[in-house]
Amino acid sequence: MIRWLRSVLSVTNRPLHDRLMALISVAVASAVAITGIAAYLITTFATYDQLDRELLAVADLTRNWIAGDAESLGGLNSEALATAKVTVMLVRSDGRTFTPAGDGVQLVSTATELAIARTQMGTTARTGVATDGEAYRIVAVPFAEFGPGSTTPIYYALVTGKPLGPTDQILRILAFSLLTFGLLAVLLAGAIGWVIARSGLRPIQRLTEAVTRVTETDQFEPIAPGGMDELTDLTGAFNTMMRSLHSSRERQRRLIADAGHELRTPLTSLRTNVELLIADERQGMLPEGARAEILRDIAAQLGEFTQLIGDLVHLSREDKVEAHPEPIDLRDVVNSAVTRAKRRGPNLIFDVETEPLYLVGEPDSLERAITNLLDNAVKFSPPNGRIKVRLVGDRLRISDEGPGIAEADLPHVFDRFYRSDQARTTPGSGLGLSIVAQTIKAHGGWVKAGRAASGGAEFTLRLPGSAEPLDSPSETTGSIPVVGE
Repeated sequence: MIRWLRSVLSVTNRPLHDRLMALISVAVASAVAITGIAAYLITTFATYDQLDRELLAVADLTRNWIAGDAESLGGLNSEALATAKVTVMLVRSDGRTFTPAGDGVQLVSTATELAIARTQMGTTARTGVATDGEAYRIVAVPFAEFGPGSTTPIYYALVTGKPLGPTDQILRILAFSLLTFGLLAVLLAGAIGWVIARSGLRPIQRLTEAVTRVTETDQFEPIAPGGMDELTDLTGAFNTMMRSLHSSRERQRRLIADAGHELRTPLTSLRTNVELLIADERQGMLPEGARAEILRDIAAQLGEFTQLIGDLVHLSREDKVEAHPEPIDLRDVVNSAVTRAKRRGPNLIFDVETEPLYLVGEPDSLERAITNLLDNAVKFSPPNGRIKVRLVGDRLRISDEGPGIAEADLPHVFDRFYRSDQARTTPGSGLGLSIVAQTIKAHGGWVKAGRAASGGAEFTLRLPGSAEPLDSPSETTGSIPVVGE
């Protein structure tokens, strides 16, 4: 059993349920073996002790019976003792033995009984043999008697014995029963252990199958949880990880696909214009002024391409760069963004009203987000149009007088690379509003798009803050996580 257990447990690639079954079987076998051995030893001790007590009682009766006639044993004969299944013998201190009359079985004395006869102290109990070779349980007690006309006692050891055959038979039956039922218990424990191991490790098997399925099919399918144990918690954590991986993989695929699509357009235009310039260099095929127009087109395309690359780098970096928030007054951020937007829309009217809003955040990322909203308003505003900027409480609203956003486009304006039909002809990467949404979300706020009262677009964002200045970042109730979470 131990060698088999070592062979099972020493092989690390054995199935876990096999190892658990082996451990359960060995544990039960050890418990059964210890219990069986203890039960057998206790039963043997109790049986022999009871047998010794019976022989001592017989010895006491025999001493009273043979008193005054010791060496003839009071007239006892072998046939009467054989009927009672008891054998009696008297050992004198000089070594001489006296047995009942008859040809019955006689006990074989040893130095133990002679020592009792000479010392007249204590009693002894041992397992010995008789003249027929059968095992006997033998008890010796001291006995003394005065001879006829003598004042000096004669010392004896009164020895009684009883055959151990019936007792040993009972003990053998007990040992066989313990061994048989112990083996059955081990086999039953092994079967139960196998069932428990199979059912208990089923969630782990499902996890293994799910990982294998993900590896082979690249499909992130959650596992149905069951029960309320630690393995269920592990299954829930695994499902959360699967959903996170699935979301991350989908975002990665969408980013790569959209980026490839968006990068292809400016690259194609650049290549076409560069090829025209190379052809003109060789053949002089372009009319007067066309070369300068192509160069201006290339510069504009490079600017668009640079903006697209910058937005992509910003989005890809946001999942990794640690935030460094600081106490800021959002009015300063808004005013700085308006100043930048005025340079891009010099013929537009900026109607700005701000109230104090102090918060903990990253001024650079917030200014970039607000600038993107203002650039969007500048892009779609008509000449001499008005752009309203209102910072009231914890709300910032930016509205324009442009064509507005169609109802069908409102749920998608913050998606990466999403471009409405009317925005496809305007420059831009389609990532600006996505950057706005992720930046505001990272600061614990939200942003939504709608229609202004003038009919144009209106963006409303909320940032948690206070009208009172903050002395340190610890005074705010929120914390700024990594941008892009």
